[in-house]
Amino acid sequence: MSIELDRPGLLTAMISPGSRAAPGDGRRTPRDWVVDVTFVVLGMGLSVIGLAIPDGSRLDPPVGLHVTIGVLAALSLMLRRKWPLQVALVLIVLSAFFPTVGSSSGLALFSLAVHRRTLVSVLGCVAAALSCLVQFWIYPPARSIPYVYWMVVSLTSLLCVAVVAWGIVVRTRRQLMVSLAERARRAEEEQELRVEQGRRRERERIAREMHDALGHRLSLLSVHAGALEFRPGMPSDELAQAAGVIRSSARECMEDLREIVGVLRAPDSTVPGDRRPQPGLVDVDALVEESRAAGMTVILTPLPSPPDSIPPATGRHGYRIIQEGLTNARKHAPGQPVTVVLSGAAGNGLSIEIRNPLVAGVPGDGSRVGLVGLAERAKLAGGTLDHGPTSTNCFRLHAWLPWPALG
Repeated sequence: MSIELDRPGLLTAMISPGSRAAPGDGRRTPRDWVVDVTFVVLGMGLSVIGLAIPDGSRLDPPVGLHVTIGVLAALSLMLRRKWPLQVALVLIVLSAFFPTVGSSSGLALFSLAVHRRTLVSVLGCVAAALSCLVQFWIYPPARSIPYVYWMVVSLTSLLCVAVVAWGIVVRTRRQLMVSLAERARRAEEEQELRVEQGRRRERERIAREMHDALGHRLSLLSVHAGALEFRPGMPSDELAQAAGVIRSSARECMEDLREIVGVLRAPDSTVPGDRRPQPGLVDVDALVEESRAAGMTVILTPLPSPPDSIPPATGRHGYRIIQEGLTNARKHAPGQPVTVVLSGAAGNGLSIEIRNPLVAGVPGDGSRVGLVGLAERAKLAGGTLDHGPTSTNCFRLHAWLPWPALG
C-alpha cells in the first residue's frame, strides 16, 4: 500500500501562518510549530552567552540554577502565542537576575510586538531597558574599562528597540494582508451579487418579452377558437377563414417565441436571417388590423410625423405598450370600442394613450402582471406610464417615452 502526499497542500501548510487576529484561538499550523521550536532552540542556545558571568559579580548563584532557569524560560516561549504579554513580562523580570533568560526575553519581546498593539510593545521595550540597567548593575561586564556599563546598557537597549520595531513591522504587514484578503473576499461577494442581479434582470426581461409578445397572439387565437366553439354550424367558408386565422396566429406565436429566444441567446447576432426585424410603430397598423379581424373596434390616431423617424428602441417599446393595451381591452372590455392616440415629436417625446369604456360585471384589474410589465418597460426606456379609470367611466392607459431630437 502506497501513501500519496498532497505536496501542494503540505507546502502551503508549512508556509501559511496560523491565527493572527486572535493568537492562541486557532490550532497551530505546521509553520507555527516550526517557528515555535526554532524560538525554543534559539532561546536555549543563546542563553549560553549569559553564562559568561565576569568575576566580581555581586551575586553568584550556582551555574546549574542559571541553566535550569534558562531552559525553563526557553520552553515558556511555547506559550507566547496565547499569553504574549504575560510571558514577556515574566521573562523580562527574570532576565534582570538571570542572564541566561536574556535571549528568551528578547524573543518574547518580539512576539509581544507582533501580537499586541504598539503602545503595549513600547511599554514592554521600556521594561526591557530597565531590566538591562538592573542586570548589568548586578553583573557588571568589566570594571576596568571606563563607561563600559553605560555602553553595554545603551547597546542592549538599542537592540530591544530594534526587536520591537521589527515586530511592529511584521504586525503591520500581517494586518495589511488580512485587510487585503478581506477586501478581496468582499469584492468577490459583490461580484457574485452583481452576477445574481444580472441573472434576475435577465429572467425579468425574458418574462416581460414572453408576456408582451405571446399574450396578444394567444388572446387572438382564443377569440377565434371561441367562435368555432359557440358556432359549430357556421358556413364552410367562415369556418375555413377562422381556421386560417387560428393557424396563422399559432404560426405567429411560434415565430415570436423563436424570435425572443434567439434575441435573448444572441443579442449581438448579425447573421442575416438569424432573426426577424423587431416590431416598431410602423407595424402598429398591422397590429390594429389583427385586432379588428378578431372583432374589435379600434380607432387609431397615428402620428403626424412618419413613424420610421422614431429610434428603434422607442418604437419597439411603443409597439409592445399598444399591443398589451389592446390585449387588455379585448380581455376586460369585450365588444367595446378602443381608442388609440399617438402624438409627439422629436425632442418632445412619444405619447401613447389607449382608452376603452369600462364594462360592468367584468373584472377591470385582473392580475395586473401585464401592466406591471409595461411600467417596468417604460421605466427602463426612461419614460413613464400611468393607468386607471377616469371620470367618464373609461379605462385610460397613458405612456410617455423619450424621443430625442435629431441632429
